[in-house]
Amino acid sequence: MEINPILQNVLAPPVLFFLIGAISVIFKSDLEIPAPLPKLFSLYLLLAIGFKGGIEIQKSGFTDQVLPTLSAAILMSLLIPLIGFLILRFKFDVFNSAAIAAAYGSISAVTFISAESFLESQKIAFDGFMVGALALMESPAIIVGLLLVKFAAPKNRPKSRKMHLSAILHESLLNGSVYLLLSSLIVGFLTASSNPSGIVKMEPFTGQLFYGAECFFLLDMGIVAAQRLPRLKNAGSFLIGFAIFMPLFNAFIGVFVARFLSLGPGNALLFVVLCASASYLAVPAAMRMTVPEAKSSYYISTTLGLTFPFNIVLGIPIYMSLVNTIIPLTPL
Repeated sequence: MEINPILQNVLAPPVLFFLIGAISVIFKSDLEIPAPLPKLFSLYLLLAIGFKGGIEIQKSGFTDQVLPTLSAAILMSLLIPLIGFLILRFKFDVFNSAAIAAAYGSISAVTFISAESFLESQKIAFDGFMVGALALMESPAIIVGLLLVKFAAPKNRPKSRKMHLSAILHESLLNGSVYLLLSSLIVGFLTASSNPSGIVKMEPFTGQLFYGAECFFLLDMGIVAAQRLPRLKNAGSFLIGFAIFMPLFNAFIGVFVARFLSLGPGNALLFVVLCASASYLAVPAAMRMTVPEAKSSYYISTTLGLTFPFNIVLGIPIYMSLVNTIIPLTPL
């Protein structure tokens, strides 16, 4: 694996701001981001990426490559939590196994955005329809995780914690981040279809401000991730190993799926990153409410304190190397 892509990724402004945030916690700086701002920037990033993705989907259309890729994305988000659950059951009960597996089956929009920035810095082309895969991969893992609890949990679980399918679907499909991303995707698609001048008017907001907002958001993520690190001591070596092994394993599966789909290097990296990332927002919110028996310190500390920084600092260039090695081989 070449060292230059890793160095270029580490020295990119978003990653540097992430590290600056983490270092501020380690050296006990009084740097603090007021609570409403990270939420505002999170919503902004979802709106911007959804809007731009909708435009690109309208431009590309639903081609022979788009629909199989989106279908494969949904399939992976159903398969990954099942694999993770089987591995985690060696060490954890049903509740913790299902909650952690759901987190690793879902995705991280910020990791996806970081991968896009990496591709732009490397001048590698990618298609906007991959945002559709991002939007479609967040919910299925939540559904699988909750169904695993529903069917595998002890029979004596209190009736007050019994889950109904309608509640599971509502939480999975209408949580804030999924709703905003899908809505923005539709708005972008409709704007590109019927009102192209709207794209020009939105450009300063969704285009020129995007990179700076990403840096600011990652500064806050660095602070939060570093604050979570001490809790990893309670997770144990098995879960810490899982937090690194699972993304690499999922990336390995993802790159072969990308090769089967004949994706180009840029789209393949985004597909692999979606498979290898883990949710630290939508899934924890759903699991806290519906599976209170699971320890939130397990699935939040590992996804946010370990897997997320691993992916944006080292994972993305490693996955790019994997793509460059396997994709050029003879098609499956």
